[in-house]
Amino acid sequence: MYRMIPKVDELLKSDPLIPLKKEYPADLLHKEVCFVLEKIREKIQSGESAENISMAISNISSDLETRLKNKFRNRLKRVINGTGTVIHTNLGRSLVPQELSEKVSDILGTYSNLEYDLENGKRGSRYSHLEEILCDITGAEDAIVVNNNAAAVLLVLSTFAKGKEVIISRGELIEIGGSFRIPDVMEYGGCTLKEVGTTNKTHLKDYANAITEDTGAIMKVHTSNYRIFGFTEEVLASELRALATEHGIPLIEDLGSGILINLEEYGLTHEPTVQESIQNGIDVVTFSGDKLLGGPQAGIIVGKKDYIQKLKQNQLTRALRVDKITIKLLEEILKLYYHRDKVVKDVPTLHMLTLEKCEVRERAEKLKHRLESLGSLEITIEESYSEVGGGSLPTEKLPTYVLLIRHKDISEQALDRKMRSYIIPIVGRIHNGQYIIDPRTLLAGDDEVIYEAFSSLEEVK
Repeated sequence: MYRMIPKVDELLKSDPLIPLKKEYPADLLHKEVCFVLEKIREKIQSGESAENISMAISNISSDLETRLKNKFRNRLKRVINGTGTVIHTNLGRSLVPQELSEKVSDILGTYSNLEYDLENGKRGSRYSHLEEILCDITGAEDAIVVNNNAAAVLLVLSTFAKGKEVIISRGELIEIGGSFRIPDVMEYGGCTLKEVGTTNKTHLKDYANAITEDTGAIMKVHTSNYRIFGFTEEVLASELRALATEHGIPLIEDLGSGILINLEEYGLTHEPTVQESIQNGIDVVTFSGDKLLGGPQAGIIVGKKDYIQKLKQNQLTRALRVDKITIKLLEEILKLYYHRDKVVKDVPTLHMLTLEKCEVRERAEKLKHRLESLGSLEITIEESYSEVGGGSLPTEKLPTYVLLIRHKDISEQALDRKMRSYIIPIVGRIHNGQYIIDPRTLLAGDDEVIYEAFSSLEEVK
């Protein structure tokens, strides 16, 4: 059976491989040919039948074509979010408005003034493009942006408390997705964690009693992904401000989600805004760009000018800096916040979060009507709840309407797999034996793709 395996050179000259030689690089084709032939040798060695070996040899060209196409397929691709989770970490978190793509593409394909001062004709700072707008919106004196909020916290701790103690309430020692833990970040930042208080109650005296000559900073962490209710107490930032000033140490706050508007105005749970932290006198505030702010992945740091300048001088800043695409996207998103009266409509994440229940119902009815024309689907609309996601507003349930879809010939698990394997994957969820799509998180044009995906099931039959 080993003699049945064609030689590499002969195979590369064979007629079935001529189209592949024209389309793919010679060295890659040679490598894949060797791989496929080695797999056949392994089949022989494992004792597979002559019939199976003959079939494997006859399928060499088709196997090669499949492998080569797979090499060049798009691995990061657009998907449709039908889960109802708005800030879906696994699906890329917040969305930026699609109309911003033109402004970003202009920067992608050309040179830019990323680190060039056009007025003076000298080297500039990449942070300058965002400083003014961040200060305008938050009320801070200065700002800097790094690649995510974990990096922002690490940079702040490394700058102000390396080799020193950082005082933090035991009830604020959070863990977020990916096992990111505040105590671990402190360790990597070269700090020593000094817990005060208890899980449910921390008093001002707990902080005061913990301050020594080794104290580098006092830190508050907003528990954005969980809540503690009942017999609880925490120290206000304004109280900590006075204590930090008295001892000449910086007061740091990690807000996590980083909301820039008051969500209570739109019927949602109050989430501390960045502006509130600045007004409370926090020296340094860190927050995410791709959660409730609704922008690209970034760690944003705002606060007192003296402190922010020290961050910019830290050598770690270079390792954590953002690229021109992030800067451009963030700049354009932040501009929308100048228009306070319509920002919730312009920023997709905020728009989805504040979408009225009746609007979701209209979307559901429209999609149901379209899908029912296929005939093999049983669809009902029911009241349910959407999730905020992204470790934000953990207790908030967004009233919504969902489509419960049942195919007469396909199980809900198989239906879910087929939707996820469509050309444009559709991610829904399964509950009580039915496949569910929540229209709250659908974008313009998604309905048509969903219809086409379900239509493809009819064609297969």
